[in-house]
Amino acid sequence: MNYAVSHIRDFLLTIPKSVTLVAVSKTIPVEIIREVYNAGHKIFGENKVQELIIKKPYLPDDIKWHMIGHMQSNKVKFIAPFINMIHSVDSAKLLGVINNEGLKNNRIINCLLQVHIAEEETKYGFSYDEVQQLFNKNDNASLNNARICGLMGMATFTDNKDQVRKEFKKLAEFFHLLKHSYFSTSEYFRELSMGMSGDYKIALEEGATIIRIGSVIFGKRD
Repeated sequence: MNYAVSHIRDFLLTIPKSVTLVAVSKTIPVEIIREVYNAGHKIFGENKVQELIIKKPYLPDDIKWHMIGHMQSNKVKFIAPFINMIHSVDSAKLLGVINNEGLKNNRIINCLLQVHIAEEETKYGFSYDEVQQLFNKNDNASLNNARICGLMGMATFTDNKDQVRKEFKKLAEFFHLLKHSYFSTSEYFRELSMGMSGDYKIALEEGATIIRIGSVIFGKRD
């Protein structure tokens, strides 16, 4: 049994069954992804469109692919026919492009709005105010092929666990506010994607429904 297979089995035993684990397979060879798939895990996340579309033809069709990295609008068309969820929707423009590509492919594309919760300016995402404005203006009313299923956030890269917890807690509170204000009758607005290999335990404690785990499963990348 290879490293990744044994680690994902152990990892799945430690998290609630209600939580979705996205195995982050960026830079991981197709052969290792296939072994993890054969062990029973079918949800994988990639950061780059180019890497994803190279890998996909060599892997089973029933894999649920999640795009978790920054998306350029002109790349959406390459993944629109098959992507299960896009976590990194960071602008109204991108949301509109995803909707148009979903329409072209006759499918609804699941999306998460990425909220900028970290201190680093390099992180992408809506501000809290921008998300509120999106819904107050009802700018999402015509998005029949881009389904907003929840929020995604990346905490500050720091050893200060209190800061990470504060950022996750604020995002979770905002998620529940949106749920109550705009999606109270919606079954699909239910996902809160936060937490990676270094901070997923805090994310789970603060209400994450999706965690994105790479190095804990696959080991350190080069």
